[in-house]
Amino acid sequence: MSLDQDTVKNIAYLARIRVEEDKLEPLAGELSAIMGWIEQLQELDTDGVEPMASVVNVSLPQRKDVVNDGDCRDAVLKNAPDNEDGFYTVPKVVE
Repeated sequence: MSLDQDTVKNIAYLARIRVEEDKLEPLAGELSAIMGWIEQLQELDTDGVEPMASVVNVSLPQRKDVVNDGDCRDAVLKNAPDNEDGFYTVPKVVE
């Protein structure tokens, strides 16, 4: 697939990237080469190939989905400059 300068200019606009006029043609060539590689990949026969997230077949350990408070309130409150009754206290910001 070959991209022209107008297409590259439109892509840059959609991506919110400013591209100078003299850089459009080299960028069009680079993007066309990338699109060529994608077309080559589409020619591969992937029937019977399962999608994979990793090259090794491992299952991640699962934990029970239990709601708790984290049991670390005291450790968290050590970071607070001031606390009261187990809560952060902050100066009033509304006048």
